[in-house]
Amino acid sequence: MSTPRDPQHTPRVVLGVAGGIAAYKAALLLRELTETGHDVTVVPTAASERFVGRATWEALSGKPVATDVWSHADQVPHVRLGRHADLVVVAPATADLLARAAHGLADDLLTNVLLTATCPVLLAPAMHTEMWLNPAVQANVALLRSRGVTVLEPASGRLTGADSGPGRLPEPADVAAACRRLLGSGARGYDLAGRRVVVSAGGTREPLDPVRFLGNRSSGRQGVAVAAAAAARGAHVTLVTAHVEVPAPAAVDVVEVQTAAQLAEAVQAAAAAADVVVMAAAVADFRPAARADVKIKKSDDPARDPVVVLERNPDVLAGLVAARAGASPVIVGFAAETGDETGSVLEHGRAKLARKGCDLLVLNEVGETKGFATATNAVTILGRDGTEREVPEASKDVVADAVWDAVVPMLPPPAVPTTGAL
Repeated sequence: MSTPRDPQHTPRVVLGVAGGIAAYKAALLLRELTETGHDVTVVPTAASERFVGRATWEALSGKPVATDVWSHADQVPHVRLGRHADLVVVAPATADLLARAAHGLADDLLTNVLLTATCPVLLAPAMHTEMWLNPAVQANVALLRSRGVTVLEPASGRLTGADSGPGRLPEPADVAAACRRLLGSGARGYDLAGRRVVVSAGGTREPLDPVRFLGNRSSGRQGVAVAAAAAARGAHVTLVTAHVEVPAPAAVDVVEVQTAAQLAEAVQAAAAAADVVVMAAAVADFRPAARADVKIKKSDDPARDPVVVLERNPDVLAGLVAARAGASPVIVGFAAETGDETGSVLEHGRAKLARKGCDLLVLNEVGETKGFATATNAVTILGRDGTEREVPEASKDVVADAVWDAVVPMLPPPAVPTTGAL
């Protein structure tokens, strides 16, 4: 586990490159990292040099490159690189590399570095769809994650040849963003390793007719930040998105929905295998009782203006609490509140926590320029045990980490898979 660093320290990154066609994208990742102030040492495998030669890595990094433990043996590179790095990232990480890393093999310089690394490790897989979905690969990924290694979910898209599907290397900018999050997480690094997390984000939309809907001001920024923080801390994340205005992180599984009913169904299905569910979405309390099949026309006669009758949507958060068995999963709600004549924001939040029965409630005051569609947030995290943790106005990334800081102590020790799963 890494220790806090001097803010003036230049982050030292080891970029491992395994032998897959996506190796050419690692050159773009290298550029992303060096141009944002990182000191990068490239460690390619011998197989990767069939795709990109060491001259490219040396030119882009400004450093000599070695692929075996015998070069520069006087400097003991297989130990020094892992010990001195602030982050080790492997992109692409092939099925072979994942297997060797999972089982502690050390047959080249890169796998030696992985064994000696005392810092966060990030693996960005890239392979054919059938390989990624193979039970052996999935078991290796689960084993690595249980040990605190961050393994990104591959992107879906065009692969080598004419095939498409999951297995594509995430875009270099997305991998670089994941690297920066890990470097910024300090001692938190791995505290969600091996956990399965479900996060909802965005605002639901309830259709009135084919072109109109009832919605809200939520941009999804806070929920997406919560999902990204969980992935950076080692969790396997399912992100259920309603309407969002920001891209999903590369390291999560995304389920897209529109209405509150669709969101409830998707979250409940994912929650069955989850350790934590965070309901950060702004879910509509009401929906039109009837939806018109055609656009509602405006009449010249005001007496014929339509009257919209509303009905209640299902209470997703309360439903999750009612359906869970025992203390699992830990359930976190979000409450966007305004004060009124019946009580303050905090009073309404406490009452909602008591009604819903969730473990934590993240309370924030909202308005036209507050909470929704902004880059910052200020919240109070209320615990079912009566605790209150104030998070002053800060970026939504900071708020997201504060939420996970409150969740982690509530989790039981994770189960560690064994190689018998293979």
